Amino acid sequence: MGEQRERMVAGLPYDPIDPELVAERARCRAVLRQFADAPSEGAGMDVLRGLLGDVGPDAMVIGPLRCDYGWNVTLGERAFLNYDVVILDCAPVRIGARALVGPRAQFIAADHPQTPEGRATGLESAAPVTVADDAWIGAGAIVLPGVTVGRGSIVGAGSVVTRDVPAGVVAAGNPCRVLRPVSAPAP
Repeated sequence: MGEQRERMVAGLPYDPIDPELVAERARCRAVLRQFADAPSEGAGMDVLRGLLGDVGPDAMVIGPLRCDYGWNVTLGERAFLNYDVVILDCAPVRIGARALVGPRAQFIAADHPQTPEGRATGLESAAPVTVADDAWIGAGAIVLPGVTVGRGSIVGAGSVVTRDVPAGVVAAGNPCRVLRPVSAPAP
């Protein structure tokens, strides 16, 4: 593993145009094309098992899927990702067991410096994104770097999640905020 990849994985500022990282992203795009061209959902999941860091039993991804590296993404048992999910996995992105992800949701682990001078360096950093077990991320929601969505929580469609969402709540909006506890299931 090269220095820039080590820095990226450690959460330190790194150069995204490092040749090793560029090659890793190209490899990921090639595998994602194989996933998109797979003749069946099962065959597609077999392709993803060779790309992603871990794929739990009965996890399902409906393509297309976009990610940077793949090996930094883990899907728990029976996790479900709907159409057009984007995962910028410069840091680990974990989608927990039985978590549901709506179409066009985005998980953005990549981050950039806050100042123009910092951005001019070309360096970026990343922070992990976690969706805990049994959470539901609505269509078009965006989860930003360093955010954890707690177990069993629901993030409303179109929300922009800028900070952690505790377990067992419904949260929505831009910026996303807690609205109420998750209702008990009907008998």
